[in-house]
Amino acid sequence: MAWPVSSSDVLARGRVCNFVQETVVPPSGEPFSRQFISHPGAVGIIAVDEQDRVAVVNQYRHPVGLELVEPPAGLLDVDGEDFLVAAQRELAEEVQLRADDWRILVDVCTSPGGSEESARVFLATGLSEAPHPDGFVPEDEEAHMQVGWVPFDDLVDGVLAGRLQSPLLVAGIMALAAARGTGRLDHLRQPDAPWPVREVHARQQRDR
Repeated sequence: MAWPVSSSDVLARGRVCNFVQETVVPPSGEPFSRQFISHPGAVGIIAVDEQDRVAVVNQYRHPVGLELVEPPAGLLDVDGEDFLVAAQRELAEEVQLRADDWRILVDVCTSPGGSEESARVFLATGLSEAPHPDGFVPEDEEAHMQVGWVPFDDLVDGVLAGRLQSPLLVAGIMALAAARGTGRLDHLRQPDAPWPVREVHARQQRDR
């Protein structure tokens, strides 16, 4: 369900995101305006090896002024790219891995009150080394990332203790913990499962 929009204006344009103001018409018929950040969306990967360690990156995030422990992740900024293909590309770019088995852990809207960003977090297993994709050159924060392996249980402890705050890491790790704890690991969604919020996103992009 998406309420009708009677006007849409881009107030400022950025390299990745725009700042948008829209007039929304609710079922009561009384319009109101909302300002928010447009966003292309993202994918993240919880890549788990045979020793139950998770591949992570330490990446500086300037808006919060912190270096965060994060899963490999990236933007859905290649027009028409399949979500799984994007995740496979990011896994190779950031930690030089490939995976034999892919499942969906969780879909999240990371900050729905102020941003249209949606993200899908995959579980990747059956890992092996992979080269960087052709033409990939790390830039800016990515050029300073450190890659490491952390035991899964340590990441759960870090989330619950408040030491780990990357939204895709928190969502992915806790979704995996819940799936394991409730016997749902074998029932995770296949990587091509529908992602309805992306259909809304595509329609909004066309209408702007």
